[in-house]
Amino acid sequence: MGESVMNMNVDIQKNEAQRKAVSKKELCWRSVNQGDRIKSREEKPLRARVLPPPNPAVSFPAPRVTLPVGPDILRTYSGAFVCLEILFGGLVWILVASSNVPLPLLQGWVMFVSVTAFVFSLLFLGVFLSGMVTQINANWNFLDFAYHFTVFVFYFGAFLLEAAATSLHDLHCNATVAMQPLLNDDQYNINVAATIFAFVTTACYGCSLGLALRRWRP
Repeated sequence: MGESVMNMNVDIQKNEAQRKAVSKKELCWRSVNQGDRIKSREEKPLRARVLPPPNPAVSFPAPRVTLPVGPDILRTYSGAFVCLEILFGGLVWILVASSNVPLPLLQGWVMFVSVTAFVFSLLFLGVFLSGMVTQINANWNFLDFAYHFTVFVFYFGAFLLEAAATSLHDLHCNATVAMQPLLNDDQYNINVAATIFAFVTTACYGCSLGLALRRWRP
């Protein structure tokens, strides 16, 4: 009887030890699950706060331009004046060059201004026709005004020099045998036409300058 009682006590102690071990495992498992839940709750607002990186293409401001882009610019007054600047400006340097530049000290500057303005006016019109103004971040209204103001000042000076060179037709210079005029009749007629076209081109640049000023400072 004593041995059976002792065996029963041993079995009871083993069962209690097993129950305690199982309860400890359950407590550990519950604590781990609760910790994971707390971490997931803490991570959710942190993840929600993370914002996607800004797109650099969208952050740039749009270019400021009032004139239409593409062939529509030719339907505006500014586009028409730019075309006239190219046409009459090309005639100026063609006529001066065809007269063999008899007065290079005066007409050399006329050639430089007319050719430079002709090239830059072509580039200006090409930029608007190709639509590149929408891809370049710049204040095109101000650039339009600054360009036409600069060219107007230089072209007005070139017109005065060409008119002065044409007015020297009556002056004579010493040749090998006899006195000859600075400009012969053909050169005089060509320079008269060049002076007229230089004045018309200057007027076109002045009109473009006024329109550009209205767009830049409405």
